[in-house]
Amino acid sequence: MRAWNSELAAELGLPDAAGPDADAVRAVLFSGGAGDAAGTPYAMRYGGHQFGNWAGQLGDGRVINLGEWEDPHGVAHTLQLKGAGRTPYSRGADGRAVLRSSIREYLLSEAMHALGVPTSRALALVTTGQQVARDMFYDGHPALEPGAIVTRVAASFVRLGNFEIHAALDEIDLLRQLVDFCITRYFPGMDNDPLAFYAEVCRRTAALMAQWTALGFVHGVMNTDNLSILGITIDYGPFGWLEPFDPAWTANDVDTGRRYCFGRQPQMAQWNLSRFGSALARLGLPVADLEAVLRTFSDQYNADFQAAMARKLGLTQIRADDQEWLGALFTWMQDDGVDMTILFRGLIDALDEPEAVFARLWSQARYAPGDDMAPPSPAAGDWFARWGQLRQEQGMSVDESAAMMRHANPVVVPRNWMLSQVIEAAEANDWAPFAALLERLRHPYVGTFTETLQGKRPQWAVDHPGCGRLTCSS
Repeated sequence: MRAWNSELAAELGLPDAAGPDADAVRAVLFSGGAGDAAGTPYAMRYGGHQFGNWAGQLGDGRVINLGEWEDPHGVAHTLQLKGAGRTPYSRGADGRAVLRSSIREYLLSEAMHALGVPTSRALALVTTGQQVARDMFYDGHPALEPGAIVTRVAASFVRLGNFEIHAALDEIDLLRQLVDFCITRYFPGMDNDPLAFYAEVCRRTAALMAQWTALGFVHGVMNTDNLSILGITIDYGPFGWLEPFDPAWTANDVDTGRRYCFGRQPQMAQWNLSRFGSALARLGLPVADLEAVLRTFSDQYNADFQAAMARKLGLTQIRADDQEWLGALFTWMQDDGVDMTILFRGLIDALDEPEAVFARLWSQARYAPGDDMAPPSPAAGDWFARWGQLRQEQGMSVDESAAMMRHANPVVVPRNWMLSQVIEAAEANDWAPFAALLERLRHPYVGTFTETLQGKRPQWAVDHPGCGRLTCSS
């Protein structure tokens, strides 16, 4: 056992993996070898649109759901093993996971939780002692890597693709049963209304996209089989964080068309929801009603994103008249390749001395080459003047804005170059860097501006495998 999430285990009411029940915990959670004592294990069947194309039947190819665990408050949580072996949906693959991808999933899911983003959680990480063959870039160069299993936890791992497969194969009775089950189990109070169910999934997905965008997070593989009905982040594979600000950046080398690049994530989520709506239409729901619900996605996303950006800038709101003002900042960031995380955290220090701090901050956060490292001027002066005017109009003091911004702009996020160093150490059986980074990621909004600068991507990571270069095998 390499990692055990004691905090999550306590919330779930699970026995301590280090205590007298350790053997039982390992048997139930880590190997899947406890038989009926672990519940009724199963793998889910689903379909999906992958990169915009219907891929047919997919399913949990390397995930085994142990069942549901009821916590002390009576809330059910699905526990599953990722990488424990073949399932009926492995499609010829081995059903295993490698240490590299398992470390990435464990650290990112816990980091997202600490950032306040809805997500699946990681309960445990074990190494298996097996060697697993993987071709990381699908270029004909497979290599043996150490195997691992992550125990994942969420209220549900049902995704949009679970509904698509039944609609595609004319399994309408099964589709209706699944919809009824999900409404009853996860959305009580809807009075078995599939249209209200659709609207709530759309609302939650819009909220999730707004959180991703405001933090500069890029998922990398937003297929319909990777979007949850609960609006939580699941299936961490290729992912990344905007370092040089670039709306066209994608975290997946396979995504040559940049379908899931940073700037298109909300649009692609809406497209995925349209496929979900098409599946629900097979139940007899009026297409016009489903389309009307889907049209609300953009308004919901925009409202949630503007609210998130207001918090990041220490404001109570950003009005329609301020869109050009906000957009100017993003334009400058893109033109100069500015690190999003560093810039927004650094703006807290610019509340008192805006232009002087901003000039230094711009230089330190910029990736673009060139001798002129100063921000746009005099436009920057006008921008800061308007920022101060907005805070004054909204009754926000410097201290109040700073407090709001500290809770909206992280000091540290799990950048790929950090994860790469942890993985290399763990593969050499040095787990101290893993523990240190995990502890740091659990407190993302605490720290100093100086520390933020240490998060800037080093040059070696630009094209390094697992940093600047990622695939679905990552």
